[in-house]
Amino acid sequence: MDDADLETVASFLTKVDADLACGALENAGIPAMVAADDAAGTRPHLWMGGVRLLVRSNDAERARAVLREAEETRSVTEEES
Repeated sequence: MDDADLETVASFLTKVDADLACGALENAGIPAMVAADDAAGTRPHLWMGGVRLLVRSNDAERARAVLREAEETRSVTEEES
C-alpha cells in the first residue's frame, strides 16, 4: 500500500486487538495493515499512542462499517453469555 493513500480507521490499546480487527477487514476483502510505533515489536511499552489500523482512503468508509458490525456482533454475543 502507498503510505500517502493510507487512513487510520481505528486505534487499539494492544497489537493483538488490532491484528484481530485487521483480520476481520481482510476477511471482508479490504486490504489493511497494523501500525505500532514499538520498534518492530521489541519495545511494546512504546504503544502509548495506540496501535493504528490503516486502510486505503477509498476503503475507509467500508472498513469502518465492517468494524462497527463486528463490534455490534461481539457485544450481542457477550450479552448472551
